[in-house]
Amino acid sequence: MWKLLARTLLTKPLPIAPPAPEPAQLAELGERLAAVARAQLGRSLSIRQVDAGSCNGCELEIQALGTPFYDLERFGLRFVASPRHADVLLVSGPVTTNMREALERTYAATPDPKWVVAVGDCARDGGLFAESYAVTGGVSAVIPVDLHIAGCPPSPVQLLSGLLALLEAAARRR
Repeated sequence: MWKLLARTLLTKPLPIAPPAPEPAQLAELGERLAAVARAQLGRSLSIRQVDAGSCNGCELEIQALGTPFYDLERFGLRFVASPRHADVLLVSGPVTTNMREALERTYAATPDPKWVVAVGDCARDGGLFAESYAVTGGVSAVIPVDLHIAGCPPSPVQLLSGLLALLEAAARRR
């Protein structure tokens, strides 16, 4: 037992490579997103994340946006606890039967202008869970969706790029 403990304490941890995107590229993407959000809304963008029944792969990538590497808040973008304070609903996973009403209520509680982003392949059409008895379908089967971000799961950079594309498209429609 002591040998195992000593070996564990004396060996160096395996190095984990940092995420692929360059910090400068990430900073440029975040700054563009913040500028478009300020131009579109006159303030920072508020995001409410909703898990409609996913496997949590997409949630891990969404939560990575708050880590020191990505640091979403340095660009003035923030996650909010209430849909009443949100501009964007990031919905992940297929909509399960038990989450359908909660998602509808969350959408109704979000003030206008509001956008819905379906995150991941399961949110688009149910993914590999589509044939389950417990799944209603993709997010668009329950509430209107403005943007789908493909991937299983999409990376944090894909999420930021998707939010930027959503706001730029909204600005063009104005």
